[in-house]
Amino acid sequence: MMIFITAKFLVKPEHAEDWPRLAAAFTEATRAEPGCLWYDWSRSLDNPHEYVLVEGFRDGEAGAAHVNSAHFKQAQQELPQYLVATPKIISQMIDQSDWSELGEMAVK
Repeated sequence: MMIFITAKFLVKPEHAEDWPRLAAAFTEATRAEPGCLWYDWSRSLDNPHEYVLVEGFRDGEAGAAHVNSAHFKQAQQELPQYLVATPKIISQMIDQSDWSELGEMAVK
């Protein structure tokens, strides 16, 4: 079992180009957490002001360590000023521990 999270961040237009830099310290600290499996940002193809974050954490304990970390608390204080709205999130415990192959699109 792992925690799988997808979150959408709508960044103010004047900060959209700088978002990777603005979130860099938080991203690096999160990726260094022992329970973090991945923490990957992508930019929407439909909205250049929207960034999508895909996160994986080993288990509930790792997820709790993340949200209780000093860098998470710092990000809570610093990052919202660059956002248009509160980020949207889907967070689920799933019965996997890594990515699976998409067999319907198998590369031969």
